[in-house]
Amino acid sequence: MSTEKKEIFERVENMLQTQGFTIAAKDDTRPWGGFFVIDETQAQDFANQYFDGIDVDSLRIGGKLSPKILIVAPEARLSWQYHHRRAEIWQVVEGTVGIKRSNTDEEGELKEYGPKDQVKLQQGERHRLIGLEGWGIVAEIWQHTDASNPSDEDDIVRVQDDFGR
Repeated sequence: MSTEKKEIFERVENMLQTQGFTIAAKDDTRPWGGFFVIDETQAQDFANQYFDGIDVDSLRIGGKLSPKILIVAPEARLSWQYHHRRAEIWQVVEGTVGIKRSNTDEEGELKEYGPKDQVKLQQGERHRLIGLEGWGIVAEIWQHTDASNPSDEDDIVRVQDDFGR
């Protein structure tokens, strides 16, 4: 792992702990960067911190919510993907990121988003998060759409992937 990547993960981990969040999982091995999963019981605190206090009860579709922090490396692209069992809300925390969206397998136009910009992705909507010049940090809340079968990391349909996954 590069020194730069190690430093940004340490900084974000320290920031989350300082804010009182319990980190349920961490993955810094993704080729595009990685993520932190925040304890489910802290969803409202997470929304207060990163989503201007949006009421998490209004976000619940299938009961469960999963708060995460995504860290995307400069000039790295997550897969062009969609999900069967979740919708997502993203809010840029730091840096500038690119996002492509579409309701078909054809990639949409690249749009740039900066801190405080929010994007709501529907279940099944194709999307791709892209690192631009610097590191991007994005708060994410998964909205599980099937209460009896909550979404997980396997609920990713990759239409295209730079890393051959």
